[in-house]
Amino acid sequence: MKTKQTKKRIKISSAKNKARWLQQWACKKISDYTQIPWGKDLGIESRPMGQSGTDVILRGEAAERFPFAVECKSGPSIGWTDAVRQARKNAKKSNQDWILILKHPDFKVPVVILDGEVFFDEILSDWRLQK
Repeated sequence: MKTKQTKKRIKISSAKNKARWLQQWACKKISDYTQIPWGKDLGIESRPMGQSGTDVILRGEAAERFPFAVECKSGPSIGWTDAVRQARKNAKKSNQDWILILKHPDFKVPVVILDGEVFFDEILSDWRLQK
């Protein structure tokens, strides 16, 4: 007789810690890029869990230097199509382009998804000009 194995679920607190870690990782990377400090009430801030809006709050000069609405998702079963919809929705509210930062347990480092038109028309054209 076969026994049914139950899949062990991650605790909500552990899931939130993973999400918080990814948001803070994104804040640090954006801070390194813009040279603007990050933390509570600074130009770059990780949004507290459970609040609506982008996962990384960008204020003033930080928003000018890094013109993206950031959505972060972490976990083994990320619904990336819904995550892209959420990132697009948040970007419309903030009048920015969107990026989605994903961290899957199989990835050594997070990956970024962004709009293809933005990648080819803005990022690559800027990169080509610098060569």
